[in-house]
Amino acid sequence: MKSAIIIDGYVDEPAVLGVPPYISTYARYIAGTLFIKDFDVDYTTIDEIRKKELWKSFDKYDVLVILSGVTVPGKYVGGTPVNENEIKRIFELNKRPFRILTGASAKLIKDSGADDITDDFINYAFEKNNYEIIREVAIEGAKIVKKHPRFPDVICEIEVSIGCERKTYCTFCSEPILHPGFQSRPVEDIVDEIEELYKNGVKAFRLGRSANILAYGFEKNKNKINIELLKELYQGIRKVAPNLEVLHTDNANPAFITQNYPQSAKALEIIVENNTEGDILSFGVESFDETVRKKNNIQGDVKDIDFAIELVNEIGGVRVNGIPKLLPGLNFIFGLPGESKKSYEILFSKLKEYLNKGLLLRRINLRQIMIVPNTPLWYYSKNHRVKVDQKLFKHYKYLIRNEIDSEMIKRVFPKGSIVKNVVYEFSEGNIKFGRPLGTYPILIGVIGRFDKKSDIMIYDHGMRSVSGVAVDLKIGELTENELSKIPGIGKKKARELKEKFSSFFVRDIITGGLDISV
Repeated sequence: MKSAIIIDGYVDEPAVLGVPPYISTYARYIAGTLFIKDFDVDYTTIDEIRKKELWKSFDKYDVLVILSGVTVPGKYVGGTPVNENEIKRIFELNKRPFRILTGASAKLIKDSGADDITDDFINYAFEKNNYEIIREVAIEGAKIVKKHPRFPDVICEIEVSIGCERKTYCTFCSEPILHPGFQSRPVEDIVDEIEELYKNGVKAFRLGRSANILAYGFEKNKNKINIELLKELYQGIRKVAPNLEVLHTDNANPAFITQNYPQSAKALEIIVENNTEGDILSFGVESFDETVRKKNNIQGDVKDIDFAIELVNEIGGVRVNGIPKLLPGLNFIFGLPGESKKSYEILFSKLKEYLNKGLLLRRINLRQIMIVPNTPLWYYSKNHRVKVDQKLFKHYKYLIRNEIDSEMIKRVFPKGSIVKNVVYEFSEGNIKFGRPLGTYPILIGVIGRFDKKSDIMIYDHGMRSVSGVAVDLKIGELTENELSKIPGIGKKKARELKEKFSSFFVRDIITGGLDISV
């Protein structure tokens, strides 16, 4: 049998995340395609290659595929995307296999050493890319998840639709370039893929391969939100994966929510009824400056955003284990045409307004512009300077992190709330850090025992992370120094607690269930 190896260099696109613990749709589709073509398929990640020095380990294969697709780069905890030099190094040291470079960023890399380059592996293999083929490769490729180095602690992106439902697009967005037109995937295909992944041990899913989850089925319902189809989708998932641990989503369009109210409210209610806590609807706000919004063809105005944020708070603010089920996450891009100092002032003022009104935001994502080839912004940049004012960006980023994020996080994850199934990531000194599986998961610094996936109770907050302790940890298991990290407990009190209450749970201190004043 022919053999193939997939090296996952990770993807991060407007509607796809594939940096660990995520395993992207593309990685699984590539595996499914190769299985269908009668290949014996192996899978690894670029981080495994770095860690084990496996650069020259792939000459035994007939085909070598590297996946690379970062078009909206960010900061990552679970892995670091492959870079151009690493791609060239792998291809140079492994010349026997037929070498393929694929993914959204593939064509941006010059002289990679690949035998062939494609940004669409399925179309490359089948000479057409439609949902009949995607159904087949998605189900066939589901079993590759077991070869992920983090399995079973992985979360699978699930493709819901491709393209954007808008008739005209934001000037900077790569989605309509990568996927022209808009098409929703059949419900049964999504549900059947999740059932297959679930059978293969996956319990965390994100309906993330979508520019706007609320537009699912939009084109089939005379340009109205397809409430029944959305209900069929979520209920179908719950039926085939009854013991799932995570069901989250990602993108939504605030203007779409406002302009399609009250149907949008019903759609949000369906999501909140079926999802798991900690879910986020990522809003591509990009700027609160109306001048910038109009110049870059961003849909809707600031009043639309205000309404959408209030509506999601109202419907999604119900808490489980102390954590809201669904909140907005706001994405901003700096350096867009039309931006000025006033743009930054408007942004900070608006975020302060939300804070003062008691509206919750799960995260605020601050990105600098990345120009994607063949977008309107790319053509604009040929004759105009497109650049971020670094002084302004750094100043307002500092203000937002210190004055907005630091307060929001206390309200979203209050003291005593419990984050389920937190997975260890790394250590700094005697503090262990972990995250739950989910959409943009919160980073948690954990004191004491944290040697397996655990439920963590929150006791303190940073700007963008929280501090916690395993809910089943007893006071006697912590050192005096660790106990003293809990607010209100000094070293003297820590010594007293260990002497008098060593068999009690630490959580009882956090929730006030244990009187430690004596």
